[in-house]
Amino acid sequence: MSSPVTSLFNLLPAVYRLRDSQIAQSRTLLSAAEAAELAILLGKAAPLSTFDQERLDLLQVKAARGPLESMLMVVDEQLAILADNLDQLYDDQFIETCAPWVIPYIGDLIGYQSIHGIPAAVASPRAEVAHTISFRRRKGTVLVMEQLARDVTGWGAHAVEFFLRLADTQYMNHIRPHNHYSPGLHGWVPREYMNTGFDATAHTVDVRRVGSGRGRYNIQNIGIFLWSLNSYSVTHAPVVAVAGNPQCFRISTLGRDISLFNLPVSQGADITDASTPVNVPGPLSRHVLCRDIRHITSKKEPPVYYGEGLSLAIYEDGVIVDPKNIEVCNLSGADGAWVNLPTTAGVIAVDPELGRIAVPPLAAGGHQPKITATSEYGFNADIGGGEYSRAASTPSPTLAVAHVPGDFSTVGAALTALAGDGVVEITDSAVYDEGALAISINDHGHITLLAADGTRPTLLLNGGITVTGGADALFEINGFVIGYQAGAAGALPPALLHIPAAAANQLATVTVTDTTLVPGWALLPDGSADPAFAGLPTLWVEQPDVSLIVNNSIVGGLLINGESTATLTNSIVDAADPEGVAYAASIDPVSHRPAAGGALTLDGCTVIGKVHASLLSLVSNSIVWAWLSAADQAGTPPLWNAALWASRRQQGCVRFSYLPEASVVPRQFECVERARGIPQPVFYSLRYGDPGYAKLRAATDDSIRRGSDQGSEMGVFCFLFAPQRESDLRTRMQEYLPVGMEFGVFYQN
Repeated sequence: MSSPVTSLFNLLPAVYRLRDSQIAQSRTLLSAAEAAELAILLGKAAPLSTFDQERLDLLQVKAARGPLESMLMVVDEQLAILADNLDQLYDDQFIETCAPWVIPYIGDLIGYQSIHGIPAAVASPRAEVAHTISFRRRKGTVLVMEQLARDVTGWGAHAVEFFLRLADTQYMNHIRPHNHYSPGLHGWVPREYMNTGFDATAHTVDVRRVGSGRGRYNIQNIGIFLWSLNSYSVTHAPVVAVAGNPQCFRISTLGRDISLFNLPVSQGADITDASTPVNVPGPLSRHVLCRDIRHITSKKEPPVYYGEGLSLAIYEDGVIVDPKNIEVCNLSGADGAWVNLPTTAGVIAVDPELGRIAVPPLAAGGHQPKITATSEYGFNADIGGGEYSRAASTPSPTLAVAHVPGDFSTVGAALTALAGDGVVEITDSAVYDEGALAISINDHGHITLLAADGTRPTLLLNGGITVTGGADALFEINGFVIGYQAGAAGALPPALLHIPAAAANQLATVTVTDTTLVPGWALLPDGSADPAFAGLPTLWVEQPDVSLIVNNSIVGGLLINGESTATLTNSIVDAADPEGVAYAASIDPVSHRPAAGGALTLDGCTVIGKVHASLLSLVSNSIVWAWLSAADQAGTPPLWNAALWASRRQQGCVRFSYLPEASVVPRQFECVERARGIPQPVFYSLRYGDPGYAKLRAATDDSIRRGSDQGSEMGVFCFLFAPQRESDLRTRMQEYLPVGMEFGVFYQN
């Protein structure tokens, strides 16, 4: 096809084209500047640059173009526009090629209902309409409902037709030989998955409505089971020795019993087989791990849970332990008296339900290898220290960088070498017992403690981190888990992170990002009680005129000077007790009267404990879970006026948040205040270290669960938009549900 610029001109008889060319040659059609530029370009030696060659070709064509050809070029431009429009009319008949404005019309033609589209799999309306067309071919099948649940929510999902689990007299034309009325309970498999989404045992009929989440097993019922927690990795982390028995270790770098999680195996873009327990992020049980290891060693089957890149791997001196040397067993018991400790040399016992490891007694003169583990733990979102991608919040180092390990073996040595200005980057997920860190920053300097993306280092301190700086100095910490480890010295530090008051201290900004300052400083081993140092602050800004910024982090109580400021976003402040102090400037050691902390901003935060601030600049989409004790209300005036208390009420705003009873705050908008008969948050757990920590149950009233300014839940996890995901699922399920069937949504974790 000829070029649209000269297509009409080339259709003219030759006599007119020749005459037009003669006119062009007899006249000067270039301006004086263009003629001078053409002469310069013709005088340059070959080869010309790409730009010069393009200009030369353009000027030569313009000089040889006659008036008739120039006029027809204008007509050709309009014809090209018309041709493009005709081509687009054809393209607009197909969702893959249509213009963006056509997508809603095609969607309306096929009955597509728009959703929030939060997960990446359903974020594109074009792709969603295209998938709708393909899903219609499988409408009503259990696999398409399972795929919709997974894609729309972004969570692990499993769809179950409950009529297949009914204990009834079977129709002879549809026999289900594996659906026994009385299942064989001598094996562990039926009991392992009973009352879960993978329950294969027969049940009597349940006449309650499945849509309420109470009824299940009935002919018309379909269950959608969801695993809304995620599994997070900790790679090549050293296990923590247990005091009192050299054979015993815990996998958690904080020395706490934890339930290991399964790393889910993807089912691919299109689900062709129903999900199994390996495809969802759930707790890893002893029976399941034991079966996997036995299959590896005896049946020579590929590993599913144990091995490199899987849910669990144990290493001795950097070499993975052979599965035949792994024994999965119950290691319960008080420290110093665990049961089932191994006695055979070379054997390592593992308890995935408690996160415990045991080794045989060390022979006299024998070498105790360094044991590390790669494992998965459960949590709800990418906040606090973790190996999740932190590329968006990880600064690009522009200063001197000291790598640990690599350049230095300890964080303290790296800080000394930087001499008050630079970046200390940790490149692994090891545990660093640093004792105490004293950081001094130069005038206009910047010290950053940075965990490399994909790592989760743990700092254990017995003296805390003390930071001082010169004029306009900045301190930043990103990606760490920081806890306390008692040392030889008896005195406790004032806080895990302390900005002391001193005339020479002119530190301007402290930033805490994607970091955990362990609430209560240290976790008790069995996790059955409050943290070891509940009530002590994790961060104390004693110096005035400091700006504290906390993003995507988990911290304990905060003491912030009344002349400083604190801005928290998508974070948890946990005093380990609703009656504890989550935020203030100081607590008088004699009278226990609080001094007001600096101006506070909370955006998408969950605060566990009392708050006393000089000013609440903004409280938005947050939950303050606190109340006053009898001692707080004693005296005249009482020690605390309210569990959420702002000294200045003329400024600031509190919006779309859950507040303690009788809060003393600035003007409110669309808030829920704790009172008798008023709905309140229902948490899975308020103990740091539990998988459901600070997570709201689905049973929480919608005034809170859908109470944020974007219709999401109040609190730290509002950015996950969990209620919108559930609403999207219900919208999609109504479209693909078989006629006469009902469905219910069941959260598994």
